[in-house]
Amino acid sequence: MEPRGSAVVTGGAGGIGRAVAEHLVRHGYHVVVADVDGDAARRTAEEIGAAAGVCQDVREEDSHRVVAEEALKHAPLAVWVNNAGVGNDGALGDLPSAAVEQLVQVNLMGVLWGMRAALAAFGPAGGDVVNIASMSAHGPVPGLSTYAATKAAVVSLSSSVSVETPKNVRVHALCPDGVDTPLVEAMSDHGRAKALVHSGGALLTPEEVAVAAVGLIGSSRIVLSLPTWRSVLMRFTSVTPSVSMRGERLFLWAGRRRMRGTRS
Repeated sequence: MEPRGSAVVTGGAGGIGRAVAEHLVRHGYHVVVADVDGDAARRTAEEIGAAAGVCQDVREEDSHRVVAEEALKHAPLAVWVNNAGVGNDGALGDLPSAAVEQLVQVNLMGVLWGMRAALAAFGPAGGDVVNIASMSAHGPVPGLSTYAATKAAVVSLSSSVSVETPKNVRVHALCPDGVDTPLVEAMSDHGRAKALVHSGGALLTPEEVAVAAVGLIGSSRIVLSLPTWRSVLMRFTSVTPSVSMRGERLFLWAGRRRMRGTRS
């Protein structure tokens, strides 16, 4: 397959990022896998046939420029996927200050810096920015309030920047429901967040999210939620939170029941 250009995937050593990177390689891109764990990034790049694996802390603005320069060594930049994220769960009043700051710095500032680097590095042919947001961006998720706020900001940012850019630069936000990744697994088994994430049914696989993310490339779609029906429910709760969240106990029950089932 003739290479289509280079692509960057942040947080690409595992989970959704690795799956996205694999799909991009299969589609003929020279992929740069970036991750805060540099050794894991390099191993992943070697295992999936990517062009390079590099260490990157997305909280550092200059790190995105360095990653862009690495991508440009292989081919003109065509795709940038802002996937790196953290999922610290807990009510706002209970989260340690460091956890709150990490959520904002990684999930929001990391995307801002990544988008700026991508927009500066795209050539005359333009390119695509795909931001991995979350279904939680569409409505209230008790126990994930700060996380959800950062993801809602990413959706808003994507929508606005898509209008600021020329037509040959496309900006997308993908909002998946709960995904079977270490991020979700690390959430407290006794907290509200993990149960609510599981309440929508079987968790999505990283591969399902990757297919949707790569499918956005070249399209005019700005925001895509996966699955669509769940986003309709979430948007309803955001309009009438005081009423709709009265059913939270039912969602928590369903989520905890499913969690027990997956472990049996």
